[in-house]
Amino acid sequence: MSLFLIVALPFLGALLPGVMNAAGRSATAGVTFTVTLAAFVGLLTNLPAVLNGQTVMVGIDWMPALGLNFTLMLDGLGFFFAFLILGIGLLIIAYGRQYLSREDNMGEFFTYLLLFQGAMVGIVLSDNILLLLVFWELTSLSSFLLIGYWKHLPEGRQGARMALTVTGMGGLAMVGGMLILGNIVGSFDLSVILQNRELIQDSPLYLPALILILLGCFTKSAQFPFHFWLPHAMAAPTPVSAYLHSATMVKAGIFLMARMWPVLSGTPEWVGIVTTAGLITMVLGAVIALFKHDLKALLAFSTVSHLGLITMLLGTGTAFGAFAAVFHILNHATFKAALFMSAGIVDHEAHTRDIRRLGGLRHLMPVTFVIATVAALSMAGIPLLNGFLSKEMMLEEASHTVLFGSDWLVPVLAVAGSLFSAAYCFRFISHTFLGPKRDDYPAKPHDPNPGMWMPPAILATLVVVIGVAPFLAEPFVKLVTASVLGGVVDVPDAHIKIWHGLVPALYMSIIAVVGGLVLLFLFAPLSKVWEATPRPEAKVIFEAIVEAFASLAKAATGLLHNGSFTRYAMIGIVAMVAAGYHAWVTGTVGAATRAVQPASPVMIAGWGMLVAATIALVIFHRNRLAALILIGIVGLMVSVGFVFLSAPDLAMTQFTVEVVTIILLLLALNFLPNRTPVESSVLRRVRDAVVAIAGGLGTFALSWHYLLRDAVQTPISEFHLANSYKGGGGTNVVNVILVDFRGFDTYGEIIVLGIAALLIYALTETLLDGPVRRRLLNREPDQPQAGDRHPMMMVVLTRVIMPVVIMVGFFIFLRGHNEPGGGFIAGLIVSIGVVMQYMASGFAWTSARLRYPYHGVIGAGVLVAGFTGMGSWFVSKPFLTSDFTYVRIPPFEKFELATAALFDLGVFLAVVGAVMLSLESFSRLARRADMPDTDHPMDIDPSRTDGPLDNLTALQGEK
Repeated sequence: MSLFLIVALPFLGALLPGVMNAAGRSATAGVTFTVTLAAFVGLLTNLPAVLNGQTVMVGIDWMPALGLNFTLMLDGLGFFFAFLILGIGLLIIAYGRQYLSREDNMGEFFTYLLLFQGAMVGIVLSDNILLLLVFWELTSLSSFLLIGYWKHLPEGRQGARMALTVTGMGGLAMVGGMLILGNIVGSFDLSVILQNRELIQDSPLYLPALILILLGCFTKSAQFPFHFWLPHAMAAPTPVSAYLHSATMVKAGIFLMARMWPVLSGTPEWVGIVTTAGLITMVLGAVIALFKHDLKALLAFSTVSHLGLITMLLGTGTAFGAFAAVFHILNHATFKAALFMSAGIVDHEAHTRDIRRLGGLRHLMPVTFVIATVAALSMAGIPLLNGFLSKEMMLEEASHTVLFGSDWLVPVLAVAGSLFSAAYCFRFISHTFLGPKRDDYPAKPHDPNPGMWMPPAILATLVVVIGVAPFLAEPFVKLVTASVLGGVVDVPDAHIKIWHGLVPALYMSIIAVVGGLVLLFLFAPLSKVWEATPRPEAKVIFEAIVEAFASLAKAATGLLHNGSFTRYAMIGIVAMVAAGYHAWVTGTVGAATRAVQPASPVMIAGWGMLVAATIALVIFHRNRLAALILIGIVGLMVSVGFVFLSAPDLAMTQFTVEVVTIILLLLALNFLPNRTPVESSVLRRVRDAVVAIAGGLGTFALSWHYLLRDAVQTPISEFHLANSYKGGGGTNVVNVILVDFRGFDTYGEIIVLGIAALLIYALTETLLDGPVRRRLLNREPDQPQAGDRHPMMMVVLTRVIMPVVIMVGFFIFLRGHNEPGGGFIAGLIVSIGVVMQYMASGFAWTSARLRYPYHGVIGAGVLVAGFTGMGSWFVSKPFLTSDFTYVRIPPFEKFELATAALFDLGVFLAVVGAVMLSLESFSRLARRADMPDTDHPMDIDPSRTDGPLDNLTALQGEK
């Protein structure tokens, strides 16, 4: 099966549980199991190639210019982790079906699980480090959903936030490290990076890259000092804990350290950082685990400890250390998943995970007792179980490891970690299952049905099989180790055996087991000392740090983002002026290559009118109506400037936009006071004037510089002029750019325009009720009203003009590809015609004759433009590639047909819909505010008894 399909199956399958939820719990779990099984079988089809030492590679160019390619790689290491992810995933799905209650949304749970599963498979199969980073962050997001699945539990929400915060921040650090690594090598493909060990380690950027990458690994795999998030993630349902914290999420950091081992390991920095972090984590996690009373908390800290053990082995930088690490990853996945599921069974049946309320369960839950005991003894390192074998290998490696010049530091700490590990394993067994039965269990415990105990039983069986017959696992472990070593060193000539003779590791192991038993007998007094000893609480420290950063962010936000547009504009303008000034004084400005053109009297007059209107706007800006009129004058003068500079398309667009904008703003002003109150002090106004003048002078200087100098490079306009007709079939370069060369930009712009109109519509909804409406629409009862709201002449004129406006808009639309015009301008022209109907005949009269909802017009425009763009796919061309041809239909002359016209039609519809929806929003405000209006145009109401019709009847009677 293709690697693409193996990665894609969980993501595609995530669509199914929610759909199957209505079919029942078994159907939901069944479809999830089937999807995972399909991916698992697909993975196994690649096993022969992996066993032959081959590396399966597939890939496509995604964004080659950025080095981001969708390339996947399957070697021994990738197969090993994918096997664990999918294989244990099958057991977790079967277990979860029985564990979750009827109140739990199983479709939602398995959807999150498949998303997480796909992200993890993507990590271990990625060949491109940028693609790996995408999947890496997806694991953080999907694990957030899984950990916080029980949203009604505060601890679940808090644990999810903590996990996302810590692993997310580590992921950001890792992004930086990976980018540095890719730039050192000149490629972002792992298959290339792993071949450049010397280049990477000789680079001065090696240490920053190493630290940043290790931050990502340590946070994901809960290494000290980032270990605290994992125990709080235990608020998740037990299937999540068993999956995330035995074979998947926390192993992602371990996987990446193993994957990068060939190029990052072997240096003093690697050994010092990784080995130290692993040792501290191993010992600290084991000590804390011993004194935890919650079964899952105990197992969580034991996971932290064993992850530290694996990290320490990888940190030694030796081939045997990598060999032992790979083997312990396998063993830990088997016994830890079995232990978590066993703890879940106890919680499910006894309704508590508190060890102090348990004991004697071997009599009531014999099957669970056997499974949990086998797994716990393996974790303690008892012979004939797989945990003993990898623990012996760890102790052997520790006995030969020198750290910080000491040859005893690592062995002593390794024994201490193993001793506490054995102690908490013995406590897990004895305090939960041994001893007499109790009569105060929250619920009467009993073994569950086989559907719940069978998955951990399978794993416990593997624990025994590997422990008794390690030669069965040895070839595969060596194959995976070879992938980790990457040819840097040879796979160690060592064998996994139960008996290695009277070696130091055996004595160290005996000390650990015996010491663990001693600690178990001394647990009661030691627990009192532990409880009485003051110690830092990681959760409290984390929350204090988060609160400090939140307060800092709140203060900075309040200072910079207080809702004042004036402040935003000031900060932006000052920053731009400062950056421009720095560039001006530090850069080199060549001599002018163009002469200043003489200014005609017309140009001077136009410029003077523009300046006068601008100055008047500053002076009279508190009068909203006067300010609006002056803004319109400025806009019209800009339109005249476009005409003078031979830019008719821009002039037409500017003119029509000004008309529509002024009309809409006039309607908006109907709900606002006529004058803006004085809110700024004199000092603030002086400051704003200085900033504004500085911004204006800076813009003037930049324009003056460019207008007097030729472009250094060939301007893009020459390309458009040369290819407008040949490529787009149009002689109007501006329109061809909009609908062809930059059609994707235009497509995005009409979507944004539609969203803006919908936002205006939504905002008016909030103003139609409540105190906001009363404040906004509060008008004095005696406020004078227009006596002639709908003048007869205006009504008649707009009715006559409307067909003409539509015809002009149609004409402008059709000519746009070769002459000034196009869908955008045509849409504005037609919108003006419709707006005039509202103004002349009233909102109620016009809205009553509305045939099509403006929401639908916007949607139709976006769909027409989108489907037009997708049409190019059917001829194997990129999205929005246009085409044109010439046809002759007798008796007409030959004329052009271009697909861009359909795209322009979408632009036309989106513009009309957006403008009219904005207008309708204002009209709804007016009607709801009981503003005067009538359903009869020209102010003539046939039902009136005191109006002009009665006077006319009286006159006729007198005659």
